[in-house]
Amino acid sequence: MPFEPFAPFDLHVRDDAARPLFARVPVAVALTERLNRLPYAEQPAIRTVWSELTGQAVDETFRLIPPFFTEHGLHIRVGRNVFLNQNCTVMDMAGVELGDDVMVGPNVQLITVAHGLRPADRRTRITGGPIRVGAGVWIAAGATVLLGVTIGENSVVAAGSVVTRDVPAGVLVAGVPARVVRGVDE
Repeated sequence: MPFEPFAPFDLHVRDDAARPLFARVPVAVALTERLNRLPYAEQPAIRTVWSELTGQAVDETFRLIPPFFTEHGLHIRVGRNVFLNQNCTVMDMAGVELGDDVMVGPNVQLITVAHGLRPADRRTRITGGPIRVGAGVWIAAGATVLLGVTIGENSVVAAGSVVTRDVPAGVLVAGVPARVVRGVDE
């Protein structure tokens, strides 16, 4: 089974499709180490390393406060005017898409993969599902978004929330697990 980023998957860690995913890990770690040595004031240098990490040019409106952590990097897509605050972790093996004008608070985790639940599968299987974040979304400090979740445009994920299922457009979600609290215009 060939691996397709931005699609759900269930792989045995020794499958041929898993090899390129794991081979990329030391490269991504080295690039994030380089990125994390850059001061915030050097945004052009940050964008250069980010482009190398993700394999694509990034818009000049992109802002990131290091440190930043990822295990893959090549499956991250960001739109225009995206801001990533310090200490974010993006585990992107299954793909992460951030739309235009997305704000990601400090200590946010976007996690697209998980280990098998059964004890026998924990070291042998990985499952993944892409995370898609619509335009204008704000993910507040310390929130965690789990695999397979789509967050609708202009929604807000409250600080410390754990998002385990899709979020409609234009709402505030909060809690563990996150639930819709109200519309953002209320």
